[in-house]
Amino acid sequence: MKKLLLLLLIVGAAGGGLYYASRKPEPERSFITAVITRGDITQTVSATGRLQAVNTVEVGTQVSGTIRELFADYNSVVTKGQVIAVIDSTLFEAERDRAKADLDASRAAVAEARANVDDALRTYRRKATLYERDFIAASEVDDAQRSVATTRARLASAQAAVAQAEATLRRAEANLGYTRIVAPVNGVVVGKNISAGQTVAASYQTPTLFTIAEDLTQMQVEAAVDEADIGYLGEGMKASFSVDAYPEELFKGYVHQIRLEPSSSEHVVTYTTIIRVGNPERKLKPGMTANVEIETATASDVLKVPAAALRFVPPEPAGEGKEKAARTPQLWTKELRPIAVETGLSDGSHTEISGDVEEGMEVVTAVIDSEGSGGRNRRPF
Repeated sequence: MKKLLLLLLIVGAAGGGLYYASRKPEPERSFITAVITRGDITQTVSATGRLQAVNTVEVGTQVSGTIRELFADYNSVVTKGQVIAVIDSTLFEAERDRAKADLDASRAAVAEARANVDDALRTYRRKATLYERDFIAASEVDDAQRSVATTRARLASAQAAVAQAEATLRRAEANLGYTRIVAPVNGVVVGKNISAGQTVAASYQTPTLFTIAEDLTQMQVEAAVDEADIGYLGEGMKASFSVDAYPEELFKGYVHQIRLEPSSSEHVVTYTTIIRVGNPERKLKPGMTANVEIETATASDVLKVPAAALRFVPPEPAGEGKEKAARTPQLWTKELRPIAVETGLSDGSHTEISGDVEEGMEVVTAVIDSEGSGGRNRRPF
């Protein structure tokens, strides 16, 4: 009897435990909310690029030779026409002197040919007079006439040789002039590829000796914009960017040009977009990496809400409500009442909204579950 009573007590205790366990209260839920505010939203396109001078000129040489002297180095400020390097000119001076001598010889040949023409004309006139008086035969007049034509041809050939010699002299003088390398623009030397004593060869292509940035107070960013974003851009749009050298400073510029030539790398297509920016303090240097934000659209004095509120889905949505939440933008009150809204511009953190909402309204961005002795589980969506 005692064993039966003990067994009944054990069974009852187990049943009571199961009963109380089944009546354990649901975990309490609290919500993280955000307030609908009014303000401005700017939609942007992000890109990266490198800073360059607006106009960069590569200075080369059209003649080959040994660099005799250098008058410019990195960061040298140069003016247009300033001599920045000199190539040894010994051979080119010799070519010029020979061309001068050839020209003098050609001019002397012209003088001789002109004298021969004059002599042939006198002979022809004299023989023509004698022929009219029947002192000589007609064949002698014909020979004199032929001599005039021949000397005139030789004079024309000598004159052509003078023109050729003059051209050769001009070429020799030009080549001699090319031994003086001058700056084509005002600017700053940002690249130098030669040293004194080095031999440069211009046989097949013009070698680059210096690179000159024309004006470093005006710079441009050559940004690579993804093909998915290029359709939002237009010339004149405002842009801003930062560089690693000045992480706390934001530089302002504008879209100057959108180049139509695409660039493809690893199946990613981008378009080069030129951002012009002033650089009066010369903080920006050629080659710096710029993180660019281009303003594509702006909405002023609109209702906006954190993007997390639009992504929030209440716990255990039922049937059709879950499907609707997936299709239509919605906000949720603390009572988990849905509010359908229409969305507009987004800057990534906030989104423009309209509908049955007003400024100051609280909406849910996340739910927090409390379990056991203070356990917390954040469920934003």
